[in-house]
Amino acid sequence: MSKNRLVAAGHAMSLEKPLKKRILDNWQLYAMLLIPVVLTIIYKYIPMYGIQIAFRDYKASRGFMGSEWVGLEWFRRFFSAPTFGRMIKNTVLLSFFSLLWSFPIPVILALMLNQMRFQRFKRVTQTVLYAPHFISTMVICGMIRIFLSPSGGLINLIAGTSVDFLTESAAFRTIYIASGIWQDAGWGIIVYMATLANVDTSLYEAAKVDGASLFQRIRHIDIPELTSIMVLNLIMSAGGLMNVGFEKVWLLQTELNKATSDVIAVYVYQQGIENAKYSYSTAVGLFNTAINIILLIVVNKIAGKISEDTSFI
Repeated sequence: MSKNRLVAAGHAMSLEKPLKKRILDNWQLYAMLLIPVVLTIIYKYIPMYGIQIAFRDYKASRGFMGSEWVGLEWFRRFFSAPTFGRMIKNTVLLSFFSLLWSFPIPVILALMLNQMRFQRFKRVTQTVLYAPHFISTMVICGMIRIFLSPSGGLINLIAGTSVDFLTESAAFRTIYIASGIWQDAGWGIIVYMATLANVDTSLYEAAKVDGASLFQRIRHIDIPELTSIMVLNLIMSAGGLMNVGFEKVWLLQTELNKATSDVIAVYVYQQGIENAKYSYSTAVGLFNTAINIILLIVVNKIAGKISEDTSFI
């Protein structure tokens, strides 16, 4: 009997045992699983009870149930806000362009690193690429302000100009996306490098014998191996498409670049924390979450048609 048949037979026999017996036999695994389950319930599901304030005129002194029910009033107010169209446009464009430019970069870097044969240089390169991920967003934004300073900034010194880029609305998206790629691209290659490490080296040897070039080996061996994980990452990224990084936008936003930096995440913070409009900010956040869920379902359906494995979610 082959190894696969033995595994299948063992699995079938284990399923024949009663559920209680299976739990007792593997209680250590279930005990480990209990910790993330409890944390998820406490921090993800229990707070959902507070979503109802999006449909109430919430007053802290009255509590949830004591506050007046206003239905969709806060949603109507958000949809009629003067900056509604601008916020939706900025959020969608900033998220879409971030995904468009940042998604393929880790794949390309992983394919390049996988072809390196000098292991020491490869490890050093990986370390250099990983390092920016561990720098806090506040420090990153401070570095960006220094690099883009009109007086002594590195970019202006190289270009021989004295432009304050952070006051230019047209430059904000480029600054946000480019800094995001620099910070996270190296970290994003880890899963791709792990996938490529499992490729059978005999495939490369056979391809070389058949006369396949470097690009042909990448196209016919590496890329098909990465397809499933690429689709999965695309789905996960699409699920947070409307969740533009609040911290970086907030720290880089100025009065002069709001035309392109005014996004929903910052608006929720301003209304909920600064102006104490809890019901209104919750309604805006709930609307944003609903759009994310719709996008996640749509992208998953599309991805399922172009991938062999459609059971990602």
